[in-house]
Amino acid sequence: MRYDLNLLPVFVALMEERNVTRAAERLGITQPALSNALGRLRETLRDPLFIRERYGMRPTQLAEEMAPMIEAALAQFDDLILGQQSFDPAGATRLFTFASNSYVEFILLPSIIARLRERAKGIRLRLLPYGSDLTETGAMSGTTEMVLGRIVDPPDNMVVQHLMDDGLACVVRAGHPLIGDSISREQYAAMLHVNVLPPGRLRAGLFQALEKQGLKREVAVSVTHFLSVPEVIAVTDYCATLPRLVCKALTKDPRLKILPTPVDLGTFPVEAAWHVRYRQDPAHRWLRALIGEIARDVSEQ
Repeated sequence: MRYDLNLLPVFVALMEERNVTRAAERLGITQPALSNALGRLRETLRDPLFIRERYGMRPTQLAEEMAPMIEAALAQFDDLILGQQSFDPAGATRLFTFASNSYVEFILLPSIIARLRERAKGIRLRLLPYGSDLTETGAMSGTTEMVLGRIVDPPDNMVVQHLMDDGLACVVRAGHPLIGDSISREQYAAMLHVNVLPPGRLRAGLFQALEKQGLKREVAVSVTHFLSVPEVIAVTDYCATLPRLVCKALTKDPRLKILPTPVDLGTFPVEAAWHVRYRQDPAHRWLRALIGEIARDVSEQ
């Protein structure tokens, strides 16, 4: 029997998204084109594969059984084909889809873009939001080429690379009436705080570090992005505890003052992850080496 290999990525995208519209967007094709491909898959395999339900599509038993075999076959096929190719960054034209948390976008993305402009102007990036759930990014099927942030419980088909570590610091307004060149434990505990709430399990990290040191804080306001913090701090007597490299960027703001944390709150890792199918992809290997280089440079500043 003849099989159309172009249909296999469609199957994988539908298994992950369980939604025709989202799967089409992930693959960069129209919804009618994806529906047509699904029809051809059903005809070839003589199985409905995905059953429409109120909130999406449920895979059939055959689809569930086929999924791991198809993902493994695509990974092996990519290794074989891509491993034979060379990569010229200066002449390359390619779109990479990344999933990234707000920290990486703030700290690493500007440097990544700058170096791509210097070395590989034809490479473009498309970023998706990432909290800590890999299943929502497309990375587990390989439709998203890389995840950047904190990688929690990666599956066996994901490769994880440690990029760097960062610590924490405090930021208050420059004219704070009670805080000089440092913050004591007592002052920290007595102050009102601005908390950044990243999505997923990462939100527990700072609270756990504070609890380990026997230190509590009263949160006055919670925001969803680092960029909100300077504006809140500048007009209040609140304190924010942020990653050290984020605080370093905020030193340019004369309204703010950056101080060490009153106790050692440890460090947190920044990581990259990708599907095993990209292991031998020359362009992917070049780009992840570039990101590793940038992370080392940024962390040493």
